[in-house]
Amino acid sequence: MLTSVKTNQEIRAMRESGKMLATILQLLKNQLAPGMSTKDLADIAAAELKKLGGQPTFLGYQGFPDVLCVSVNEEVVHGIPRATKIIKEGDIVSLDFGVTYKKMITDAAVSCIVGNGRDGDRALVKFTKESLEAGIQTVHDGVWTGDIGAAIANVLVKHNYGIVRDLVGHGVGHHLHENPNIPNYGRRGTGTCLRAGMTIAIEPMATLGGYEVYSANDNWTIITADHSRSAHFEHTVLITDDGAEVLTEA
Repeated sequence: MLTSVKTNQEIRAMRESGKMLATILQLLKNQLAPGMSTKDLADIAAAELKKLGGQPTFLGYQGFPDVLCVSVNEEVVHGIPRATKIIKEGDIVSLDFGVTYKKMITDAAVSCIVGNGRDGDRALVKFTKESLEAGIQTVHDGVWTGDIGAAIANVLVKHNYGIVRDLVGHGVGHHLHENPNIPNYGRRGTGTCLRAGMTIAIEPMATLGGYEVYSANDNWTIITADHSRSAHFEHTVLITDDGAEVLTEA
């Protein structure tokens, strides 16, 4: 289903959903520390979302067992929170969260380095975030998905990062994943033309190595084939006549 133009009421619900999501991701970033388990982070997210009045979108989605995806280092996305997976100084931790409010969904992710980290890791996180910002800056009524992908790729290719090709951004709102797919590479003027009032999730995933990935034995966690470290950022945005409104920004 192609992501639809949302009504004013639906957009208001997505703004509230996005505020909750941004609040919780900021809380997780503030509390992230060596010695925590990835399950600790999911439990914090679940408790805070319950207080705020939202529902966890990921829990039970196609069988996913928790409210939050926590992916560490070479894990690109979809990491299952586990009490036995302990976060260490210097890790890159990706936090991917979805919130449902009044039946409307927002989706966002951030990558954080625990402590100071290595220079190369800090640069990867910085420029992956910049690639997301570049993608968002291209958005307006009539933008093509290829325009967004090309803007993201321009940043990542410049810094010689691998661009994950098997995972993409997507429409979002009534469902967690709506058409169209929004790859993090492409040619301007190609793909699907998007209109004001549509809502999409833009989410670059970059690596210090190649673009190939594989699925772990848990059938969820996606890992870089060369075990290079990765970073992931995502925002849900509302397309406007002349730009984009970021719905998942603190």
